[in-house]
Amino acid sequence: MSLAESQSSQLLRRYNQYLRLERAFSDNTLDAYQKDLKKLFDYYETEGIDFRTATTEQLQHFSASLMDVGISPRSISRILSGVRSFYKFLSLEREIETDPCELLESPARGEHLPDVLSVEEIDRLIATIDMSKTEGQRDRAILETLYSCGLRVSELCGLRISDLYLDEGFIRVHGKGKKERLVPISPRAVQELELWFVDRQQISIKPGHEDAVFISFRRGTSLSRITVFHIIKVLCEQAGIRSTVSPHTFRHSFATHLLEGGANLRAIQEMLGHEEIGTTEIYMHIDRHHLREQILLHHPRNQVKGA
Repeated sequence: MSLAESQSSQLLRRYNQYLRLERAFSDNTLDAYQKDLKKLFDYYETEGIDFRTATTEQLQHFSASLMDVGISPRSISRILSGVRSFYKFLSLEREIETDPCELLESPARGEHLPDVLSVEEIDRLIATIDMSKTEGQRDRAILETLYSCGLRVSELCGLRISDLYLDEGFIRVHGKGKKERLVPISPRAVQELELWFVDRQQISIKPGHEDAVFISFRRGTSLSRITVFHIIKVLCEQAGIRSTVSPHTFRHSFATHLLEGGANLRAIQEMLGHEEIGTTEIYMHIDRHHLREQILLHHPRNQVKGA
């Protein structure tokens, strides 16, 4: 064990003592806090983040990653409560100069209709990509794959070449709980991926990452979730799209557009990898809103006389 790991372990033991003695937490509550904190540290390890220098933005991305794997807003709020407690302890112990949780917001609870992009907005985002840049074709393939297949960002980053059956028009997705599913992929996304594979051959890929579909040009390793968030954020600014857009927005848009086009809710459930149909039913609310707009616009009783 390195010195840094030893110091971190000592700090976590002191934090547990703080919760037990000063906060008088029960064993069950302590166990829950430890499990939630492990989620945070696993995320930090994946993204190469030092917990002492973590920023509010990085914690927001952590929160988004929890939603990405299907954790409910209520559960995310509970996890973030534990994260705030941990950083409050670090602040009290003078282990950090500023508390990154001061401006950290929890996701809204209750029924929430996800932000959805129109087909025109998605096309505008893709058209904004600068194809003269080295990563241009890769970024086109990323957006087309996200939208075509309705993937979580973690599923996109974990996509492997051996998961692709492009001639058959399917990809194999490793979803939540290590469950696999086959998802159709559009001809346009297939074309963008094939063009990306030409550019991908120019990258010096590090051992262990040879099978990854999306690779960082700079590191030669699998693309991180943070990088995908950043790509989309920059493109939205350039395209003048002011709504809150994340990789998950493409997943919501995929499901909503399928439903509006007449797809069966059960089929959408299978493609999204939802265990419960109730999770997919949120898109019914979006579709009802769309139907109401159409009725108000086209129903003869709503037409203005003389128009």
